[in-house]
Amino acid sequence: MSNVVVYEPQDYGTVASMRIVSLIPSATEILFALGFDDEIVAVSHECDYPPAARTKPVVIHSRLPHDASPSEIDSLVREYVHRGESLYSVDSSLLEGLAPDLIITQDLCHVCAGSPEDLASALARFDRRPEVLCLNPQDLGDVWRDILWVGEETCRGLRAEALVKNVGKRLAELELQLENISERPRVGFLEWLQPFYVGGHWVPEMIERAGGEDVFSSPRTPSFRISLNDVINGAPDILLVASCGYSAGQAREEYLSMDFPEAWHAIPAVRNNRVYALEASSYFSRPGPRLVTGIEALAKVFHPVVSVSQEAEHAIVPVETRARRTTSASA
Repeated sequence: MSNVVVYEPQDYGTVASMRIVSLIPSATEILFALGFDDEIVAVSHECDYPPAARTKPVVIHSRLPHDASPSEIDSLVREYVHRGESLYSVDSSLLEGLAPDLIITQDLCHVCAGSPEDLASALARFDRRPEVLCLNPQDLGDVWRDILWVGEETCRGLRAEALVKNVGKRLAELELQLENISERPRVGFLEWLQPFYVGGHWVPEMIERAGGEDVFSSPRTPSFRISLNDVINGAPDILLVASCGYSAGQAREEYLSMDFPEAWHAIPAVRNNRVYALEASSYFSRPGPRLVTGIEALAKVFHPVVSVSQEAEHAIVPVETRARRTTSASA
């Protein structure tokens, strides 16, 4: 199966040049997919896809130390939230000098990316206020609608429709392959390990569309914290580790660095060596077009007989829990 977006030849007309600032990685991906390579004049520090996004000026930065451990990050986030302070700083002078026509931000998670509040003081000094588009997706339907919304606001509605149509085609192809599969593995999706948080919003729906059952969460429910015993008692058949902002390799190494009690190794997923690390930022945590690749990747893990793209297959890295336990036992 191909996951390359191919737009049907159409006359999209002449679009007036816009100066766009994207403060969230998902919006940056959408804008590039709609052909705004030149119109994007600035991004956030987290905007890294496609690679061309890294060439754009950065107008918003995280205040968290780059070398902080997962537990330190959790502690610092709690401190900032308790004090009512933002986790992000906006380069007001640079932003004003860029004179954007449109700024895209989000109001879904003030921990994950800049929010409207982060922009307030910066925009107050503008002589000409840009339009601000604030995305707040709660499920997959909202994500696809946001793509259409961005397309409408930027006069690229037909391209946005083509992109969403391509997503729908790929989901329909996957659904057809899963049609005669009755087994639905029980899945635990961890988006943070120290402490444990489970994936929310669109993630449980992704698991469902891939032919699984989320043990801990349900669609449109925000991510929430659970205990180690909750994971043990949940006894998932498959355990997915998707540390937000981490690559699959980093998530795998973090998991392998942790010490777990004996009861942990009795979890069916651990006992049967069905623990996997995910490319979270690329395919799961960012509400953009590549979520469909994440769904395909999950389907391949849950039901290996399905056929998906190589990109989807490479999105998940097995964590060799059985080998690790054997090594530990013989040490």
